[in-house]
Amino acid sequence: MAAPSDPFLTHRSLLFTVAYEMLGSAADAEDVLQESWLRWAEADRTEVRDPRAYLVRIVTRQSLNRLRTLSRRREDYVGQWLPEPLLTSPDVADDVELAESVSIALLTVLETLGPTERAVFVLREVFDVPYGEIAEAVGKTPATVRQIARRSRDHVAARQPRVTVTRTEQQTVVDRFLSALRTGDLQALMEVMSPDVVMIADGGGHVAAALVPLHGVDLVANLLAGARTRVTELAATPVWFNAAPAARLEFDGEPSAVSVVVSDAGSDARITHIYVVRNPVKLTRIDEEAELGR
Repeated sequence: MAAPSDPFLTHRSLLFTVAYEMLGSAADAEDVLQESWLRWAEADRTEVRDPRAYLVRIVTRQSLNRLRTLSRRREDYVGQWLPEPLLTSPDVADDVELAESVSIALLTVLETLGPTERAVFVLREVFDVPYGEIAEAVGKTPATVRQIARRSRDHVAARQPRVTVTRTEQQTVVDRFLSALRTGDLQALMEVMSPDVVMIADGGGHVAAALVPLHGVDLVANLLAGARTRVTELAATPVWFNAAPAARLEFDGEPSAVSVVVSDAGSDARITHIYVVRNPVKLTRIDEEAELGR
């Protein structure tokens, strides 16, 4: 058991965040932390000059090992794969860069990177780790890491949905969205979404969910309005998932976590992307607030 002053406990929220951003799964991140703690416990502390950097390096290597295994499993995943949502405090959003880095939208884009590219992007762009330290963690030269960082940054920038509203504006849109869902008001749903809205749902083969992304306000609004008519009870609660206003839905007691991307400001704010996690395996922690940090 680590002592209260142990560097592992001091930096635990940082280490969890690194692992989660690399894996997109809180459960896998916790496993990585357990494996990393065992290696830390066996380390000769007298040889460790910078415990924080040392621990980040351990967690990165363990995350890379886990990520390579998960990448093969995800090839056989049923339907669309989305990150595991995390319940977070609104305070996390005060760190804008951290909030963006754990967003469902960005984590979904990171799935399109290879394991090493993802590790380099997370360590450099989110945690500002020096290239030399990243090179040690991923087993590459600093020059190679610089090239990987540039390619990864360009790759993500070309695919990442942009949030162009304040958190307050996003909360207002989420509230309108939930109000329309509760009543099944088709017109209200259409008004709160962009004409070219995209909805991605993750059921993992455990529950019903669209197997491909759905495009266009007519299709998405009709599907959501229709879902309301097919259940006896719908609970729609505003929450904060992944450092942004979001929603927890329960259709006849069956939970879903919904995250959205909102663009344009003020009265023109509309939802452009909807991410619906229905896979029950990914919803076991949605009542437990995650501790994130840099």
